[in-house]
Amino acid sequence: MKIDDDDFTLFGLEPRFALDPALLDDRWRALQAEVHPDRFVSEGAAAQRLAMQWAVRVNEAYRRLKNPLKRGAYLCELRGAPIEAENNTAMPPAFLMQQMAWREALDDAEGAAAVEALDRSVAQHEATLIEQLRLTLDEQQDAPAAAAQVRALMFVHRFRDDIHRRLEALDA
Repeated sequence: MKIDDDDFTLFGLEPRFALDPALLDDRWRALQAEVHPDRFVSEGAAAQRLAMQWAVRVNEAYRRLKNPLKRGAYLCELRGAPIEAENNTAMPPAFLMQQMAWREALDDAEGAAAVEALDRSVAQHEATLIEQLRLTLDEQQDAPAAAAQVRALMFVHRFRDDIHRRLEALDA
């Protein structure tokens, strides 16, 4: 293992969007057992610092691989198609219209039941987008198209955060 290995290499996984969550969890536990700073107490401060760097690196990789949106963005980056969400916010008109309709539905929603129904609908759409991203990355090997899909998923994810904040406000 090298600290600058990509996350998939670090975890001994094929660089694919689809991965087995249980296998990822098992590999994370095994890596943490290898690099945990407590294992290096008797080897001195330098060894513990290095172990801490490794533990941080393993945890960062795990969080990135565990999250579908982060994993998709990471694969796009690895395949030469950076997301560039700050610079590239262009979206297809139909997607923008859907976003506007959702925003209006959230604004008009009265009560937790209406907001929860909207969340379920958006969650289903998000699941469809995630499956499309899997196909684009793993089957079609089209990183530029996948980068656009990741940007769309980022919009959906932020909107679901807004929904959850609205639900929290209604519960308060």
